[in-house]
Amino acid sequence: MASKKQRQRQLARDAYERRLQRQSDRDRRARRWTASVIVAVLVAGIGVGGAALAGAFKSSPATPVANASRTPAVTASATPSPTASPSPSPAMVDGKCVYTASGTASKKVTPPPATPDTKASYRATIATNRGSIVIHLLNSGAPCTVNSFVSLAGKKFYDSTHCHRLTTSGIFVLQCGDPTGTGSGGPGYVFANENLNALKLSNCPGSTQKCATFPAGTVAMANSGGSDTNGSQFFLVYKKTVLPDSYTPFGTIVSGLNIIQNVAKAGSDNSNGTGDGHPKEAVDISSVTIKKT
Repeated sequence: MASKKQRQRQLARDAYERRLQRQSDRDRRARRWTASVIVAVLVAGIGVGGAALAGAFKSSPATPVANASRTPAVTASATPSPTASPSPSPAMVDGKCVYTASGTASKKVTPPPATPDTKASYRATIATNRGSIVIHLLNSGAPCTVNSFVSLAGKKFYDSTHCHRLTTSGIFVLQCGDPTGTGSGGPGYVFANENLNALKLSNCPGSTQKCATFPAGTVAMANSGGSDTNGSQFFLVYKKTVLPDSYTPFGTIVSGLNIIQNVAKAGSDNSNGTGDGHPKEAVDISSVTIKKT
């Protein structure tokens, strides 16, 4: 017979999972994975002058992390040093990552293992037609996000896909991770934001909303404006970018940043508005491999 403490934990887990399901249901009805981040930036008056940039980083509605302490932003480094112990993660319940079914998977995959290896150090290599991009994954700060990324890479979810969105006005990112190439695809599950306390915050210009600085070399999850809606899509920051504080940083580029910067110089086809669309120089991902130490 379960103890009172066990029953309380189960009730808490059940309530949390119901909340995630309600949010993911609302997101499915939206039918598009757009980067509401850009819309929020426009509203905040950051100066993305008049460009129709709706739809850049969509994942799912996020719940702000209450009273989170804010530390200096994650920066790209050739020799990153992981911290000794993992930070508390809102994506975890009792030490297990919560991945909630949502939508139809763009490629058939099983959810990641519930228990991440929080002591591991991971390095991801994204092999593209432009060259390899090597990323140090921030497992200590975003264990459930890294656990998902590593799982998807191992299941070849990212193989033979292309980066479907490039923005060169107002924000400076290349977005990837959707096998459909439409910005609406995902793995069939969602999970909560992590590592937001790694973001350097300030008030958005002309607004009381909080914005965060994402340095060049940051790798973060795309979402639809909510903490519980991360999936498979991610974006690579090639130049310092200011965005709302609702995007999980989970990696830093340690080599290959120049590849993205060169693609950005060629620009986009402006299919979503000035400075926003498919990259003119296509970035095709052949594979994502993970090295664990």
